[in-house]
Amino acid sequence: MGARRKGRELAVQALYQIDMRGGLSPDVLRAFWDTCDAGDRAKEFAAALVQGVCEQRERIDALIADVTEHWRVERLSPVDLNVLRVGTYELLESRSLPVSVVIDEAIEVARRFGSADSPVFVNGVIDQIASRLGLKTPAVDGGVGGDG
Repeated sequence: MGARRKGRELAVQALYQIDMRGGLSPDVLRAFWDTCDAGDRAKEFAAALVQGVCEQRERIDALIADVTEHWRVERLSPVDLNVLRVGTYELLESRSLPVSVVIDEAIEVARRFGSADSPVFVNGVIDQIASRLGLKTPAVDGGVGGDG
C-alpha cells in the first residue's frame, strides 16, 4: 500500500477518534501518531489531512449536508462521515489531483473500514460534491437523463 493511501486511512482513523472523544486533543492525537504502524510519509500526509479537515470542518460538513438531503450529518456512520470529510477536503484543496482519484481513494478507504454499503454511498456523495464544486467535466454525449 502506498504512503498516500495509508495516510488517508490514518486520517480517517484519527478523525474518528476525535469524533468519539468529542473534540481534538493534541495529546491524544500525538499518542495516536506514535502508535501508528506507518512510515513517516504516511503519517505526515495523514496529519496534514486531519489538520485541513479540522480547520475546514464547518465548510466540509455543509457540503456533505447539501448532498445528503435525507440524512443529517450527525446521523451518518462516523466512519462514512470521516471518509467523506477526507475526500471532500481533498476535492477542495488538491486541485492537481484528478476527481476520479479522490473518488477511487475514498471508495477504497470506505471498503476497508465501512459497512458493505459504504463504498457505494461514499462514491455517490463525493461524486455529487465534485459536481457541486464544478470539478467534474460534463459527459461528451450528454449522458442519460442528466441535466448537465
